[in-house]
Amino acid sequence: MRLDELDYHLPREQIAQRPLERRDASRLLALSRANGMFEDRLFAEFPTLLRGDELVVLNNTRVIPARLFGRRAGVHSSPPSRATRQEHLTGQVEVFLTRQIDLDTWQALVRPGRKMPIGERALFGEGELEGEIVERGELGLRTVRFYSRDARGVAEHIQRLGHIPLPPYIDRGDESADRERYQTVFAKAPGAIAAPTAGLHFTPEILEQIRDKGAEICELTLSVGLGTFQPIHSETLEGHIMHAESYEISEETAERVDHAKTAGRPILAIGTTVVRALEDAAVRAAESSSATLMGAGKAEARLFIFPGFRFRVVDALLTNFHLPRSTLLALVCAFAGREQVLAAYRHAVEAEYRFYSYGDCMLIR
Repeated sequence: MRLDELDYHLPREQIAQRPLERRDASRLLALSRANGMFEDRLFAEFPTLLRGDELVVLNNTRVIPARLFGRRAGVHSSPPSRATRQEHLTGQVEVFLTRQIDLDTWQALVRPGRKMPIGERALFGEGELEGEIVERGELGLRTVRFYSRDARGVAEHIQRLGHIPLPPYIDRGDESADRERYQTVFAKAPGAIAAPTAGLHFTPEILEQIRDKGAEICELTLSVGLGTFQPIHSETLEGHIMHAESYEISEETAERVDHAKTAGRPILAIGTTVVRALEDAAVRAAESSSATLMGAGKAEARLFIFPGFRFRVVDALLTNFHLPRSTLLALVCAFAGREQVLAAYRHAVEAEYRFYSYGDCMLIR
């Protein structure tokens, strides 16, 4: 499939720059997979749109303040020259954490990366946090080991000094309010560099209404990373290789999914990250000739879902609107059909829906 088949026009003013005052005030476009029909609704109506026997699966990952801004501090192995010292005193550096390797070591994107060799250090805050480049990887990635220079731990420093990594299409710096609003109300497990944005619409009251309707709710964790946002550089989807993203599915969630599917109850995924985790686990189970639909435990999702993929688990999807030519739009088109999805997107543009992370959503079933 050609990449240009996932294109659509979106006026820039429809990209939501800030969240609405109320989480559940978003609009909802309901799309039927069976016939492509769609209708305009409100997210506040979401519990009333359910059959009442669904298994609703949430991603409880928590966004970390992954953007660190500091200054260069030289290389450990050799004393810098006077000119280099001057550059280090004034040279700014950004470290964008993408994936945790161990307690104090992260995979990261570093700017200016070409000027940061192995052994180069950066200082953050007043120097209480130090990072050292210990390895260079592919696609500009670096491995950075952090050291605390006072009594506090590295994680505490990152939490205090880091900035919320808002997507680049949000044309502003992060604000204090984003620490709460760019986070779901059910966020628990830290490690994501972006929010599972379909979950941003939920409130404790909406979750209670879903339970009152008779639907069941369970959770998994997928730490949203570069795999979700990496651009497709190949001309065809088949040539794209996904970055791995870590996920964990508990025994309880795996059993609930298995029981629901056996009973013919629909599995409703809240967001594309839930789809990736569930379907990746199901593919692994099938490849290992497992007797169960999917297994529990930790794994790395490298699954790229695009049209032609056979879904084993997910029956319905709540999702935000996604960028053209993206892996996320490819997943949605695989789930509901490219022509139907793009027709719904064209309607959403004409009806002036708000797009992307802080925007409105779709219910596809």
